Amino acid sequence: SNKEIIDEMEGQLRKAASANTPPKEYRKDIVKDDETNINDRSYGNNDLMASTPFHGTHCSGIIGAVRDNNKGVNGIADNVKIMMIRAVPDGDEHDKDIANAIRYAVDNGAQIISMSFGKDFSPEKYWVDDAARYAEKKNVLLVHAAGNDAKNIDTTDNFPNANFIDGKGRSNIWITVGASGDPKNGGVTASFSNYGKKEVDVFAPGVKIHSTIPGGNTYGDASGTSMACPVVAGTAAFILEYFPTLSALQLKYVIEKSAKSPGIDVRQPGTENQVNMLTLDKTGGIINAYEAVKLAATMIGENNTVPSKKSK
Repeated sequence: SNKEIIDEMEGQLRKAASANTPPKEYRKDIVKDDETNINDRSYGNNDLMASTPFHGTHCSGIIGAVRDNNKGVNGIADNVKIMMIRAVPDGDEHDKDIANAIRYAVDNGAQIISMSFGKDFSPEKYWVDDAARYAEKKNVLLVHAAGNDAKNIDTTDNFPNANFIDGKGRSNIWITVGASGDPKNGGVTASFSNYGKKEVDVFAPGVKIHSTIPGGNTYGDASGTSMACPVVAGTAAFILEYFPTLSALQLKYVIEKSAKSPGIDVRQPGTENQVNMLTLDKTGGIINAYEAVKLAATMIGENNTVPSKKSK
């Protein structure tokens, strides 16, 4: 229609003007956000003038693409609802956006939150920490990508993370995921994956993962801990399908406890060093959905508890 053509032309003119004269205060002028006030949540701008991203679509397909329909790929969970939240529009995510996205997901019924983003600077981390505490209170599992810098995040900042900035412990329902690869082509660990025997909980497949991309029945490969993260989130969702009474704490336990050691030394990402997997993540292993489901079956009726360290 003529209106659609005019709207498109006006959008292109605004896009050109923004490129030449960017606003001095983007968040205030364009997004209408009081970025110093965490309680200000009615902000945003639906006038999108950016290329179509594929990241969220690819991650979603890993979690829940329809199985056994002779199209594209099979998602991990075969009966899952996905709540799409664009917490990171383009570029560096803001702590306020992440905190509000977590709270929005929790308040609208999410049981698992998959977070394939990260950065090395977090000026308002306490906002994100409060949201993580809120998720734990509401029994929601948080799964986060470890990052793609081939760095040890035990010693290098990587946000968001499970450690609370006020020094009062860490989140009990947070899983940080590194990326594993193909043992026959490139090695057990992905060359780009971050790692850390204290901060990374488990590795999951993250190299040349085939999944959905925008465009209509379109599929493609992508690599990154961003792909490994939804593998773990999808596995958690799959477990909940069969054992819906499990708590977030129990989900974290069964996923980590059932992780499988590769049984050989592996390459430390970013180097040629061969090391024990236990030096790269807490579990010393890679996610194993089959073993996780078997372990989950033994947790029924445990009243939101997991075995103590002494009983392992």
